[in-house]
Amino acid sequence: MRILALVPGSIGNQLLFFPTIETLAKQYPQARIDVLVEPSSKKAYRVCKNVDEVLVFDFQDRNSFADYLNLLGIMRDREYDAVISLKTTWRIKLLLWLNGIPTRVGFQDDSPIYLSNSVVRKPEQYKAEMYHDLVAGLGIDAPCPSVTINVSKEDIDWAESEQQRLDLKDSGYILLSDEQYLTPDISAYPLKSWQKIIEEIKQKNTGLAIVLLQTDTNQDWVSAIMSANNNIKAIAPPDVGKMAAIIAGANLILCDNSTSMQLAVATGTYTIALLNAQDNKELPPHNENCVAVQSSTANLSDITHETVIEKMWQG
Repeated sequence: MRILALVPGSIGNQLLFFPTIETLAKQYPQARIDVLVEPSSKKAYRVCKNVDEVLVFDFQDRNSFADYLNLLGIMRDREYDAVISLKTTWRIKLLLWLNGIPTRVGFQDDSPIYLSNSVVRKPEQYKAEMYHDLVAGLGIDAPCPSVTINVSKEDIDWAESEQQRLDLKDSGYILLSDEQYLTPDISAYPLKSWQKIIEEIKQKNTGLAIVLLQTDTNQDWVSAIMSANNNIKAIAPPDVGKMAAIIAGANLILCDNSTSMQLAVATGTYTIALLNAQDNKELPPHNENCVAVQSSTANLSDITHETVIEKMWQG
């Protein structure tokens, strides 16, 4: 059996889909499971052991007729028996239908005319559980597992080497992460608020080092924070596996809704997450290691630094 999963969206969205892949792998241990994802999200599968091949397609691009024909050819060459699809365009659903894949599973509110089996979307759920509902379209009745990842020894060794280099092994560290994907500013959360939080942590004299998590998108934020503070360190993991290993070694991470937040959930790291009003389904419910500090609006700037500090010391 060959199964294809269409998973548009960010690396964080891929991580939220991992429980669905895990259930498919357990139900069909002899099956080959492939995923079709955005080019920038392919790197998420470094920490997933249940996927055989990662195919890429730019779901957001203005794809030409030739692009769609190429995708159709890729799917036909692999002769898939079933496909599970998150929300995509009707054109993609049409390709699945034209390709003759016998079992085509998706949500009822997403081009159901091209699906063989549709599932009711329940957006009030934790997003990983909402995605996991799709397995019912294959006749699977199983609980949604937790988001888990597979971090290689190579990545763990790299993280331990970085911790040694920065003298973090004995002290432990608080990790700060601001990945401003959709904001025009340097940071998703105001720099002045970050600064006040850092000052409060220093005054608390916990003995823990403060470390900034540097990614491809937040170098300006890291530079701004480091220029205003002495004795703050930064780590720039080159891939998702090494980022996960660095997060797993932290005593606590304070972050926004990002890849680092989902990796923290997967590694069981104590997490303080800065969320806007639309992000409330991004964290698992009833998880003692995850604390949401949520704005009542779409702006993280409406969260006061005093509220964040209070949540941190409660943990």
